[in-house]
Amino acid sequence: MDYIRIPLGPRKRIALVAHDNQKPDLLEWVGFNKELLSQHDLFATGTTGSLLKEKLDLEVTVLESGPLGGDQQIGAMIAEGKVDFLIFFWDPLEPLPHDPDVKALLRLAAVWNIPVACNRATADFLISSPLMNGEYHRLVKDYRSYRERLKK
Repeated sequence: MDYIRIPLGPRKRIALVAHDNQKPDLLEWVGFNKELLSQHDLFATGTTGSLLKEKLDLEVTVLESGPLGGDQQIGAMIAEGKVDFLIFFWDPLEPLPHDPDVKALLRLAAVWNIPVACNRATADFLISSPLMNGEYHRLVKDYRSYRERLKK
């Protein structure tokens, strides 16, 4: 399969998501990295986004709450090329009614080859990467043949 190179500029579009038990961790992590994150475009699901705006005074585009479609909104943004990076502190010990949405979101992140951090350690490594503030070319599989398979 061929690949398409998608250029990412120094200003990344970052989606921030956290399950209820992980919200305090994400808030603390974002607070610690506030100066760096404020140089990027931030998107977040409902409650998480509201908390980030209220407690940290960050500019964040707030989407729906995860169970009300926020995870799917972010997934759609990934597929449309409107999100470059996903920080998703999910709770591995808590079964959630919207687990299929969570799996779909993570699957789309893999399909479109965007960086994903599901815990604080990975988020620390990603955000401190020299690639974070520079240009980067993300390789994405060329799905044209997949899209055209039924036209033949």
